[in-house]
Amino acid sequence: MIFAQGTTASAKRAVLALSASAAALLAAQPTLAQVNEIVVTAQKVEQNVQDVPIAISAVTDEAFQRAGARSLEDITTIVPSVTFRKGTTNANSAIVMRGVGTISFSIAAEPSVSTVVDGIVLSRSGQSFLDLVDFDRLEVLRGPQGTLFGKNASAGLVNIVSKGGTEDFEAEANLSGTTDEEYRARLTLSGPLGENLSGRLTGFYGNFDGNIRNTFHDETVNGYEHYGARGVLDYDGEGGRLRLIADYFKADDDCCAEVTGVSRGSVIDGELGIVPRGEDTRDVNQNLVTRSLDRQYSFTLNADIDTFADHTFSIVTGYRNWKNTEVRDGDFLPRAIIDPSQTTPVSTPELHDRGTVETDQVSAEVRLASPQDQALTYQVGGFLWYSKNTQDFTRRDVTCAASTSPVDPVTGAQPCNLADTVNTLFPTATSRSDVSFRNWAVFGQATYAFTEALRLTLGGRFTHDDVRYVHTRAPSVNAATGLPATGAGLSGVGAGGTIAGGGNGTNTSRGQTEADNFSGKAVLQYDVADDVMVYGSYTRGYKGPAFNVFFNHTAPTNSAPIDPEKSDSFELGFKSQFLDRMVQLNAAAFLVDYKGFQANNFVLLNGAVVTNLTNAGTVRSKGFEADLTVAPAEGLTLRANAAYADAKVRRFNPNPLTNAPDARDGTRLPLAPKFSYTIGADYDVPVGPVKLYLSSDWHHVSKQYSDLGESGPIDHYGIWNASIGVSDAQDKYRLTFMVRNILDDSYVLLNTTAGQRLMIPRDADRFAGLNLRARFN
Repeated sequence: MIFAQGTTASAKRAVLALSASAAALLAAQPTLAQVNEIVVTAQKVEQNVQDVPIAISAVTDEAFQRAGARSLEDITTIVPSVTFRKGTTNANSAIVMRGVGTISFSIAAEPSVSTVVDGIVLSRSGQSFLDLVDFDRLEVLRGPQGTLFGKNASAGLVNIVSKGGTEDFEAEANLSGTTDEEYRARLTLSGPLGENLSGRLTGFYGNFDGNIRNTFHDETVNGYEHYGARGVLDYDGEGGRLRLIADYFKADDDCCAEVTGVSRGSVIDGELGIVPRGEDTRDVNQNLVTRSLDRQYSFTLNADIDTFADHTFSIVTGYRNWKNTEVRDGDFLPRAIIDPSQTTPVSTPELHDRGTVETDQVSAEVRLASPQDQALTYQVGGFLWYSKNTQDFTRRDVTCAASTSPVDPVTGAQPCNLADTVNTLFPTATSRSDVSFRNWAVFGQATYAFTEALRLTLGGRFTHDDVRYVHTRAPSVNAATGLPATGAGLSGVGAGGTIAGGGNGTNTSRGQTEADNFSGKAVLQYDVADDVMVYGSYTRGYKGPAFNVFFNHTAPTNSAPIDPEKSDSFELGFKSQFLDRMVQLNAAAFLVDYKGFQANNFVLLNGAVVTNLTNAGTVRSKGFEADLTVAPAEGLTLRANAAYADAKVRRFNPNPLTNAPDARDGTRLPLAPKFSYTIGADYDVPVGPVKLYLSSDWHHVSKQYSDLGESGPIDHYGIWNASIGVSDAQDKYRLTFMVRNILDDSYVLLNTTAGQRLMIPRDADRFAGLNLRARFN
């Protein structure tokens, strides 16, 4: 067995133990089982995943729950080619696939990895990082998917499909609790409502205290409170099928405080009142609790109408509203101070943010699909989209160059005197942003079978985009006097910029841009044998134009349109099942070039780092992926998934503010580990009057970086999880005990400013839990 460089001895022992157990089970059991078939809609028609010439990972709801996963944030432990960028709020979190994703605070930019829920494309990444409730399957489509799924899938797509109504009455209740004070409950009712009519209703609640201690308030933070409901109405009768979905979700997260992992000097260390311990640090000292508040509701209509005798006419339309409020402590300290121990006293200001983003989106898609049992299969369609994003954002600073307060004898800091409005300033500013996206497209895809074994697929999509924004922000002022005053991350220039600098001299900046694009794909696939298929594909991906609309947006620098991001992808793969479908092995090799890559440059504004979204240049991602599933005996499944991605900057454009050459050519993209893998086993076995459910997996991620230029290194890590469940023979009642991070190995998700800010995930510490599930019918 080969281990990745840096794998710890304890990790090796865990993997060897898991392998030995699996081998023993394999030797002891008769060969009776087959790998389960999974039906996907990756090409918007139902197909066996093994027949689709795309690199896909399909995850069922049961597999998701057995892995202890809750939301898309946990997808990385199941699909190694996906990583997750955890921000201080859902609004600035992102999915990265094959090393490529969009990390931006701009509300006028869209993701490179699209999320689709029941046929509806989500406008912003943050909408998808909520609890996954009652879904049937989750499909991860790697590589550009713009032909059938639209403009913001230049790197890949996550397709989520909900469960529907049932022919017979069913009820399911889930209750769970963990050793780190998480409690969850879910109730689902499903059944017939009339002839050809069924429904499904789910309600849920979850609460978690958190994993970080804020000593200022003596409370645990980085927890959550989530609740919501989801209803599905299904009609399946002669002539067609109809599905109506409505849902509501609300979240109150005191998340996400970042710990200080390295010393910031004796005075600031004293103010923090903690000893920085790198990735083992679990304390902060902040006078403002960082929070993320989400509310989302949606309505979706899916209709499949049988027409032209054997064709299907499909309609997918829906409305979604998402509101996110971010409350953020940006200085990570309990107060504004001066360090008098320096030759020239150094001021560390207080920086507090509050911002609210609201997104309204409405979309409609129509498709006509041919029957799937003929030599030529095809579908054509049209798409309409409108999205409106608004953001209100306020930044408040407290700063002083001198202070009349005494020096703190414990920390050595001299606090700013908040009552002294002569020496202490309170710079502040508020911005308002309004952004609209309009998009329409026509598309088509056809597959022709030259023989029973040889098929060619051609597809294309014409897309028109229109992006408009209005951003208003006055120069910052002193809240105490109303007079001009600047501070950390606050500009003394209005959003419109100065006339001398090429702006309009006002507090308002406006912009509008349009783009047309044709993207498409060509795929040749050949069935080498009944259960072995090979394919080669070329795909052109597209992501629409953008603007850098964020709090400190200032014309003309930020008002220039950001051109579309385009990708050219080449992929070779095979999908296979053998030994009477006991073994399933799928693999793909890929090379993707991105032009006009949309990424952030970072610049200093009065001592605070702010982002500047640009067409950063060209990048390339190349590598391979492999997924192995073995079902050697009834109830036993062995799993192994691996991904290698070498994602690098080929040429980085000069910084638009300085026009200086950039030194990041050849460097790796952020959150792009070269190698990651997951191995695991599931075993369901009857034991007398009960049934046991055993599951274990090991997930390894190699070294990666937090930001462009290979800054913020994140060490490799491995996580070992396991669970054991017991049920009655009919599986009406099941009790499951699980342990996350059995070896208690700490790790970080994000490393900012050389360890001064570390994002510590919950499962960086070992915890255990119990889940009770009861079914009634």
